[in-house]
Amino acid sequence: MPVSSPRRAAHRVQRSATHCCNDGQSELTSTLILGSMFAGWYAANIAFNLYNKQVLKVFAFPITITEMQFVVGSAITLLSWATGLLKAPKITGDTVRSVLPLAVVHTLGNLLTNMSLGAVAVSFTHTIKAMEPFFSVVLSAIFLGDQPSPAVLLTLLPIVGGVAIASMTEASFNWFGFLSAMGSNLTFQSRNVLSKKLMLKKGDAGGLDNISLFCCITLASAALLLPFSLFFEGWRLTPGGLAELGVTDPVQVLMWVFASGLCFHAYQQVSYMILQRVSPVTHSIGNCVKRVVVIATSVLFFRNPVSLQNALGTAIALAGVFAYGRVKRQASKKAAKAN
Repeated sequence: MPVSSPRRAAHRVQRSATHCCNDGQSELTSTLILGSMFAGWYAANIAFNLYNKQVLKVFAFPITITEMQFVVGSAITLLSWATGLLKAPKITGDTVRSVLPLAVVHTLGNLLTNMSLGAVAVSFTHTIKAMEPFFSVVLSAIFLGDQPSPAVLLTLLPIVGGVAIASMTEASFNWFGFLSAMGSNLTFQSRNVLSKKLMLKKGDAGGLDNISLFCCITLASAALLLPFSLFFEGWRLTPGGLAELGVTDPVQVLMWVFASGLCFHAYQQVSYMILQRVSPVTHSIGNCVKRVVVIATSVLFFRNPVSLQNALGTAIALAGVFAYGRVKRQASKKAAKAN
């Protein structure tokens, strides 16, 4: 058996060290990119909520506001496809049939969220939206046959209890805002269940990946909501229309609307980009942390009164969401090991 020369052995050691160094640099770069994406997701979502609430305070027409956010997102999508920044997908009849039900629930979810944001404090809307795991478990059990484990069911108790405690002492509480936020939970989780039901993965529905799917949903939502916006609210989002409503600075409001639309599209698209890099469970935990940041920021920015009981209820609900994410993550690891 031939013996390697000292020079050849040294070369192998050097090559191995270089390979390890490159792997380390690659992992560090990937971590930095993912961290930057999470930071952008949080920042865009915070900005969206702040701009959106300011607009809804002076222009209480949530259908029009939601439509404008879809229109801004659609313009960004078409521009990205035209310039080659994003690859334009091939739209077929199967694509339309698959995307349409998702667009319907996506439209309703965002519309109901805006209705809630217009009626109650931003912090309270996001506290109610912490109930999303509850709706996810119930709908998955009904339509997908997924039976939740006892550990998952236990995590739902603090979520439901925390939201109930927070609701009882919320200064801005009203049933319209509460039920709108609950409706958004139902529709958004219905969207997720529909995605699984239709198996909208890469290679299906015309070969749409996550980003292309989101872009197509945005375009479809803008088209779906436009006639309802015109019929129920008319088109008052013009300098003249705003002036008739008593808005003292129409240009400022229009700038807020555009900024909210930009942030709306940015945070949702970055969310889909993150979902391509991490597991759904990791994404849900990140979403929980994002909700905490949004609630804290909105309370500080709008100076909303928060009682000790309200803060305690919110904390309990969010702790339940975090526990739910951890339980689901452990279940995913066990399933991966079993396979």
